[in-house]
Amino acid sequence: MSISTSDGCQETKSNFVNLIHKHIIDAMRGLKLKDRCKTTQVHALNTSDTAATGGGGATSTKVNHHHEPITISSILSSNRMDTTTSVSAAESLLSYGLPTTDLLEPSIDPHLKSIDLVSSLSDLYRRIETCPEFNKSLLYIEQYALLCSLGDPKLLRRCLQSACQHAIDVHCKVVLSAWLRYERREDETSSLNCVGRIADRPKVALVHGYDMVSIYDHCKHCHTHSESSNVDLFPENEFDDFRILGNEWNVCFCIGVEEVNCVRFKIAALSSPLKSMLYSGFMESKMDKIDFSQVGISVEGMRAVEVFSRTSRLDTCSPKIVLELLSFANQFLCEELKVTCDVYLASLVCGLEEALVLIDYGLEERANSLVASCLQVLLRELPGSLSDSRAVNIFCSPDAREKLALVGHASFLLYYFLSQVAMEQKISSNIIVMCLERLRECGTERWQKALASHQLGCVLLERREYRDAQCCFEVAAETGHVYSMAGVARTKSKQGHRFSAYEMIKFLISKYKPIGWMYQERSLYNMGRKKILDLDFATALDPTLTFPYEYRAVAMLEADQVQEAISEINKIIGFKLSPACLELRAWFFLGLEDYEAALRDIRALLTLEPNFMMFHGKIRGDHLVELLGRNVQQCSAADCWLQLYDRWSSIDDIGSLAVIHQMLINEPGKSLLRFRQSLLLLRLNCQKAATRSLQLARRNSNSEHERLVYEGWILYDTGHREEALSKAEESIFIQRSFEAFFLKAYILADTTLDSESSAYVIQLLKDALRCPSDGLRKGQALNNLGSIYADCGKLEFAADCYVSALDIKHTRAHQGLARVYHLKNERKVAYDEMTKLIEKAQYSASAYEKRSEYCDRDMASNDLSLATQLDPLRTYPYRYRAAVLMDDQKEAEAVEELNKAIAFRPDLQMLHLRAAFHESIGDFVSAHRDCEAALCLDPNHKDTVDLYKRIQGQAAHLRMMDTIFHHCKQLLKLFLFERHYNWIHNFSEGLSPLQIVQCPIHSGAIIDRVWKPTSNEFKQKYSKVNTMPTAEINMNMEPPTTPDNIRTIRGFGLELLATIGLGAETGEGNGAGPKCGGSRTAFVSGVGEAGLGV
Repeated sequence: MSISTSDGCQETKSNFVNLIHKHIIDAMRGLKLKDRCKTTQVHALNTSDTAATGGGGATSTKVNHHHEPITISSILSSNRMDTTTSVSAAESLLSYGLPTTDLLEPSIDPHLKSIDLVSSLSDLYRRIETCPEFNKSLLYIEQYALLCSLGDPKLLRRCLQSACQHAIDVHCKVVLSAWLRYERREDETSSLNCVGRIADRPKVALVHGYDMVSIYDHCKHCHTHSESSNVDLFPENEFDDFRILGNEWNVCFCIGVEEVNCVRFKIAALSSPLKSMLYSGFMESKMDKIDFSQVGISVEGMRAVEVFSRTSRLDTCSPKIVLELLSFANQFLCEELKVTCDVYLASLVCGLEEALVLIDYGLEERANSLVASCLQVLLRELPGSLSDSRAVNIFCSPDAREKLALVGHASFLLYYFLSQVAMEQKISSNIIVMCLERLRECGTERWQKALASHQLGCVLLERREYRDAQCCFEVAAETGHVYSMAGVARTKSKQGHRFSAYEMIKFLISKYKPIGWMYQERSLYNMGRKKILDLDFATALDPTLTFPYEYRAVAMLEADQVQEAISEINKIIGFKLSPACLELRAWFFLGLEDYEAALRDIRALLTLEPNFMMFHGKIRGDHLVELLGRNVQQCSAADCWLQLYDRWSSIDDIGSLAVIHQMLINEPGKSLLRFRQSLLLLRLNCQKAATRSLQLARRNSNSEHERLVYEGWILYDTGHREEALSKAEESIFIQRSFEAFFLKAYILADTTLDSESSAYVIQLLKDALRCPSDGLRKGQALNNLGSIYADCGKLEFAADCYVSALDIKHTRAHQGLARVYHLKNERKVAYDEMTKLIEKAQYSASAYEKRSEYCDRDMASNDLSLATQLDPLRTYPYRYRAAVLMDDQKEAEAVEELNKAIAFRPDLQMLHLRAAFHESIGDFVSAHRDCEAALCLDPNHKDTVDLYKRIQGQAAHLRMMDTIFHHCKQLLKLFLFERHYNWIHNFSEGLSPLQIVQCPIHSGAIIDRVWKPTSNEFKQKYSKVNTMPTAEINMNMEPPTTPDNIRTIRGFGLELLATIGLGAETGEGNGAGPKCGGSRTAFVSGVGEAGLGV
């Protein structure tokens, strides 16, 4: 992206920096060092800071502030060339508190963070595969919790869909279907509508059981809401077969002065208590009239009971009467009557008000179906329903969980969903705390307890309740969640124990394989050069962490290096857009008095967070836009369109967002602009903001065919491809339009196309180009058309399309044209074409990545290095470099290259490639693990499935070697128990007995010596001694004490030692597996071709 900056005058810059230094000195004067270490953690550069993407587990940054709000009427209202006035404007800014390094602090990520995510994913995949189908739902929720830190909406949605697919009980189905609806950010007029699949149909969620085959079939009732309405009423002659003769009325129930005649045996058949009352030794059994005045049922209610006793159905009873019947059924244990009332009342729930009223009756009468139906409406109305105190009381009151549990509707799943919504929506922290407390009460498994305690600790830390937060983090850490130790350290530091916090993080770094967040956390307790070194280590290990960039940028600002500060923050903004970083850069531009650049960043920021509060939460962002707008030249609507055209053409996405934001201020209801906004946000990987813009476009659309197009994009983006295609076709039927044809073509092209399908997509794109539209969209259509032509081998047609796109300034067409030249074997021309794209979009990592395909290895390496610098999240450069290293027989370096990226982004393709590398060098254990982790991300990835099956062919070998590990470790325990230190010393290359016993199974010199020998003689001798029951050689048991057991293991050990000694000497069989034929680059998929864009 292009970053426009202003040089500014040196005098202004110096004045500004002097003011910063003066402000810092004044603020810190008189404070001791220990007081500076106790700065309180509040909100980030805003109070509603949420990262636009959550990728890589990076965290947002918070800043502490102690400044009182004052008027801003005089800010930035002066002439830039007047130095005195410029200083005055800067002084006004200082009153809001400039960012300083002492006040910056990263937040604790509220999600689970595994210390070894790949191993955790591998273990989870094994458990999912071996778990019965009907028990898998909760495992997929665990997968969701584990993957939350990666921030990939598609992965998370797939987890929820899999959980919903395997959900059996009504409660889980209700919660998960509502969760999926919330993730789609739907805004249907009714919460009980579905998007078109059976799994989305609300009534399906209220039926116990599941059908994995048809759950994602198209729903025939998706356009009708009446299917969830009331029970059918009886026709006029419905009861003709149930009429009773006069002599059969043999019992009368008296309620006050009224009498209700009934058939004794029919009433008795309703339940055992009524049967006992009417036919046993009770006094009522001999009475013709029974007084029911004190039972609590009305005359109308008793008459309804009488009708039900004969028909087993409810007539046209009012809801009030049915509620009476439900109470009566509970009182006399009439199970059939209760179920009928329950189902009937459940069918009446169709809105929030009904749900809030009826759920109390359902909880009191323990009506499972009624509560489920009410719960469904409340959950599908989130987040709005949490704004109603009655709903909050139902979910979060002290006895709420117990009440819901009585009817089977209190679960970890329910409160996990509620707490996620509450934290995301920034609802009152009291609600979040109550939800998390209920969540912790419902947690049964270790990961559930860790998640609930960790999230509660994060919320309490935000509320500055440090002691309670520390207790929560400690509980989470005790369950095995190592990342919670960062929370423990943070809370200790807040309570004045900074050195203890430092030692705690230092211990984590020494105990575990270092991770980026460890060094980031330790930097908070370091000072000076050591702090910067820790932050540099953190960035090297995990470049997606935003805090190190922010800290270094502010430190440069304090050191009178404003331009360097902007360059530093540009590094993270270039591949990960977040409100906090945009605000920080806006600060810097304001300091340089580059109001236009500052205004651009604030407008882009407000696109991500419309309610963002600037200057530490003291002024609304839109108000600051208004103030800054007085210092820049105002543009007409025509000027804005020209600016948008230029910035879109130069691939300046942030600048384009700013222009669209400005245009929307003048035309807030223009759906076309909202749609363009969503396309830019998708390109910047801000999917939640993009969905919000699409929803606004849908809401503001002026015509039915336009609304259908936006609904189609929403459905497509959330994985509902067939439903999206249906919307596009429906829109075309109403009116032929560019966007409708484009959407249909885009959906159909998102699969492998044969010649017939390609021809149809080409025709659709031609139809789109015949419809009215602007150059921006037509350029994209021409680009996509060229891509389809190139796929079909029609290179001349493709080149014509790309040239036409370039004529209307669609800059990305350079990439497609380069591909055409490459297919014509004109690599030099293709390289030059990509160079033109880089010249126009010098910050485009994808352009460097693509150009690397058209040059020699050295030049490709340089381009890919630049691509990695610009966007560390792109995986192709790592895979390419690893493949080159494998070709050069540098296996260890190749694996390490992939390790660097997998450490912060466990990508499917990189895991697959590393598994293939491990297989080629004979490390089947690691290959097996990587395959399982990759399949946990995508169980249908064909290449990984094939590789996994091939590796499983080595399963017998792996099991045998694992058994050796277990036996040898037990043998060492025996030797230590019998004090055979000389054997151990000679055998273990000098390790002490204690080190040997504590040695992990797959590491250490002793185990390495056991692993290496794999000669046939060794295997044959081992098989002879591997006949004893494994229970007698259990590695986990204490040193054996019984003589028989000792003799058994000693006999095995002596033979095993002799065998190992023989095997170790021969050195045969180094465990290497079959080498992969040909170049290792065959493992690396090339960068995607020009492809289709939106």
